[in-house]
Amino acid sequence: MAKPRILVVDDDPIIRESLCEFLKLEGFQTQGSAGFKPALKELEKQDYNLVITDVNMPEMDGFELLRVVRKRYPEVVSIVITGYGTIESAVEAIKMGAYDYLTKPIVDDEIRMIVDRALGQQALLQENHNLRELLRNQYGLDNIVGQDYKMLKVFELIEAVADSKATVLMSGQSGTGKSLIARAIHHRSDRMEKPFVEVSCGSLPETLLESELFGHVKGSFTGAVSDKQGKFLAADEGTIFLDEINSAPPSLQVKLLRVVQEMQFEPVGSNQTHTVDVRIILASNTDLQDEVKAGRFREDLYYRINVVNIEMPALAERITDIPLLAERFLNNMCEKHGKDKTGFSAEAIKCFENYNWPGNVRELENVIERAVVLSKRRLIELTDLPQYIIDFADSDESFEGKPMSLRRALEDPEKKIIEMALRRTNWNRQLAADLLEINRTTLYKKMKRYDLEVDPLLQSRR
Repeated sequence: MAKPRILVVDDDPIIRESLCEFLKLEGFQTQGSAGFKPALKELEKQDYNLVITDVNMPEMDGFELLRVVRKRYPEVVSIVITGYGTIESAVEAIKMGAYDYLTKPIVDDEIRMIVDRALGQQALLQENHNLRELLRNQYGLDNIVGQDYKMLKVFELIEAVADSKATVLMSGQSGTGKSLIARAIHHRSDRMEKPFVEVSCGSLPETLLESELFGHVKGSFTGAVSDKQGKFLAADEGTIFLDEINSAPPSLQVKLLRVVQEMQFEPVGSNQTHTVDVRIILASNTDLQDEVKAGRFREDLYYRINVVNIEMPALAERITDIPLLAERFLNNMCEKHGKDKTGFSAEAIKCFENYNWPGNVRELENVIERAVVLSKRRLIELTDLPQYIIDFADSDESFEGKPMSLRRALEDPEKKIIEMALRRTNWNRQLAADLLEINRTTLYKKMKRYDLEVDPLLQSRR
């Protein structure tokens, strides 16, 4: 590993050179600068881990250098040197961001200990910086694949809304990437250095959801053995993402309305009011307007959270993005499982494009991971895909060869439309009939005709 670099800034050449020489003997790379301007030139042309600067210097003092280092080079740690009788100024330097201070005359053991500790602090800062960069790359807008015009519209909305405080409501089917979009908004905002807290409202029992969001005090209910901080308080100054908000019970919706309007709440069992500064992003996998009409979702809350609406398209509605997503997932899964795959056959890509993807992007990712793990070839072939996808996506076969009647030609698309409706309603016949705008008896007869009485996906897994 490269030796840490230390910049020593002092207008006294004897102190500067002796300190550089001592630190070199300790195994560090050092460079001396006589003042503010030479130090800035050094920082511009070379990366440093640590800056040791005197407070009292001609032209610009060490305080000004601290300000510049903290603003331009936040991963660089600073130590100040002060003469006898100026401890107050050293304490002020600590408040301005210096890690520690040394008093003249400098003692070898003291500087050795302080430098070691400061470099440990710098290593933590650098690690945090690297983690932030990793998160920025992972959840940045550039990481979201999409060239379809519907996705381009989503990207435009993200760019427009990211730096505002406006509440964002996302709608769309499960698996369309709403969580990824929420993170992209957070990481393009001025809150990116602050917490991003995600809560899946649908995965928590109604009795625990309020406590999860707002916290509780000890003894407020059975099992509350200690105070607990809620997610809203944890997300203070950052962003909170409430997924599946459509599942929030009416009692919680009242509290949410107040939080959205006033940014205030009380933990369960407490009279203490907390005020937070939180950017709120919500998502629903059902149409909230329909929920409002049905009386399951408060109308005032709906209009309060529906400030900016982002509608996530289903994967079947953005067919041109499927090859791009497949390639991205293939690279990710090869890296994850240590496999070497070159791509997909034309037949496999065509099958992807013809399938209706009821599980959306998440289902595509899982299918590709399965193919990467199980395939023995470098090229993913049609036979490497699950049989239910091959059967469903084979839409051109009935139209090839000799001419056929119109009724026969329409059978295959009708079967697929019915199966799609059944999938989207979790195989509920009454809901599927309503979706198709036919009566339940007609749907049952067509299911019998096309042998759709059992979910083919479940059949293939037996």
